[in-house]
Amino acid sequence: MEKIKPKLFSVMKTYTKEQFVKDVIAGIIVAIIALPLSIALALASGVGPEQGLYTAITAGFVISFLGGSRVQIAGPTAAFATIVAGVVARTGMEGLIAATILAGIILIIMGLLRFGSLIKFIPYTITTGFTSGIAVTIFIGQVKDFLGLKFKTAPVETMDKLNACITSIKTVNYQALIIGCISICILIVWPKVSQKIPGSLIAVIVSSVLVKLLNMDVNTIGSLYEISNKLPSLMVPHMTFATIKNVLPDAFTIAVLAGIESLLSCVVADGMIGSKHRSNMELIAQGTGNIVSALFGGIPATGAIARTAANVKNGGRTPIAGMVHAVTLVLILVVLMPYAALIPMPAIASILFLVAYNMSEWRTFAQLVKTAPKSDIIVLITTFALTIIFDLVVAIEIGIVLAALLFMKRMSEVTMVDSWKYIEDSEEEENDPDSIQLRKVPKNTLVYEIVGPMFFAAANKFINIPTDQSINAIILRMKGVPALDATALRMLQDIHKKCTKNNITLIFSHVQNQPMSVMAKAGFDKLIQQENFCENIDTALKRAEMLSKSYM
Repeated sequence: MEKIKPKLFSVMKTYTKEQFVKDVIAGIIVAIIALPLSIALALASGVGPEQGLYTAITAGFVISFLGGSRVQIAGPTAAFATIVAGVVARTGMEGLIAATILAGIILIIMGLLRFGSLIKFIPYTITTGFTSGIAVTIFIGQVKDFLGLKFKTAPVETMDKLNACITSIKTVNYQALIIGCISICILIVWPKVSQKIPGSLIAVIVSSVLVKLLNMDVNTIGSLYEISNKLPSLMVPHMTFATIKNVLPDAFTIAVLAGIESLLSCVVADGMIGSKHRSNMELIAQGTGNIVSALFGGIPATGAIARTAANVKNGGRTPIAGMVHAVTLVLILVVLMPYAALIPMPAIASILFLVAYNMSEWRTFAQLVKTAPKSDIIVLITTFALTIIFDLVVAIEIGIVLAALLFMKRMSEVTMVDSWKYIEDSEEEENDPDSIQLRKVPKNTLVYEIVGPMFFAAANKFINIPTDQSINAIILRMKGVPALDATALRMLQDIHKKCTKNNITLIFSHVQNQPMSVMAKAGFDKLIQQENFCENIDTALKRAEMLSKSYM
């Protein structure tokens, strides 16, 4: 069983000075990358720029300290931007703090109950659908700042923002557009120049200098938000039952999203360093990190794949790198935060455009549309559309329900109840008692082959088994039945009652462990009697033949 123990405590047993130096360097580089991203994602989430740094500092340190991964870097991510903005708009910062704390508690419970492995049951089409949908919502949300548009209202919903962009298109600020285009060019070209220094940092510096020196009429962070370089302080929210009830759906969404994204990031990191993470410990760390982040004025956090990859590429191999990244951000917050007021909003929008593009997974999306089964395409497009039109909560809820319904439909279609074709004599020798070669079936005996799971969605397929008085025995061959549920068991009980009424013996062949345990728990095995449970089809046919002779 997987240990519930932080990776930090394991790796420190063999820690070296050489690795410490590498971890410190990696942590500093990752902090430089996280600086503009944390500010940009905080603004996209509808909170102040310092909230992004508070999140990266508090959650980043705690999750690295307690995490189940050697190299995971945590902080604010684009996946949460839309849902956080919605919660803040509806309930304010108090509601967001409450939702984040509840999400943290849910994550801790999930980890303690060892639910880490259950995240894999979220269909890939759902994660791809809402990830692509979030990318679109982030893109639409940044059009205003990129073009320098002036809105008459402050829309919250994505479709309202899109409508406001269209109706306000005549208010384009061309100076803002020029700064945005320059920033995008830097973001695209700079990685070809240097991989060590992030392009987002260069874009922020260059655009800030241009706006300041040329005295351009462009909105900056300082012109729209109050900047604080104070360290985060403890904020204990007043949580009432009404508040909890109001934000609980959002808390579940944050918890599920944080669990999925963090564990996906862990899997990617494992492949890069040849390690294996502890999924349940990671969930506990994510929960604790989110609670701490909320208590110190931050927003929801999770494992960030891009920052984690940067950590690995720069030599980080232990949680110390993530902790150094958080400490470095504290120093940046205290010393450099006032300069963040100079950052132009079009530059922030450009960074988020690139974030949206990278997380959109449009190639994967297009490939799924071309190659996936129709049911999967329906789930993919539905989740994608609902994320954009409504919100992530609705998209995940309906996506999971729809995926479950379509999966059940698919499983019911593969479940078959077929009657054997009968011959008088078999010309082939029977060496394998479980082979599917034709057998000689006794007179007045019917044999039915059941293949696939016997569950409620397929239970109606058993109603056509005849139980008229001309039959002496019915054999149900269940070698191909891996599972049986209560609804299918009820159908078998009804068939048995009809058989008993018409003096027909019901015989079961090759019942597997799970169906047998369900029958035994319900006492159905005693009704059938032990001699009518046969280990293979040949034994069942002999039993039917013996019963046929007794009727003569």
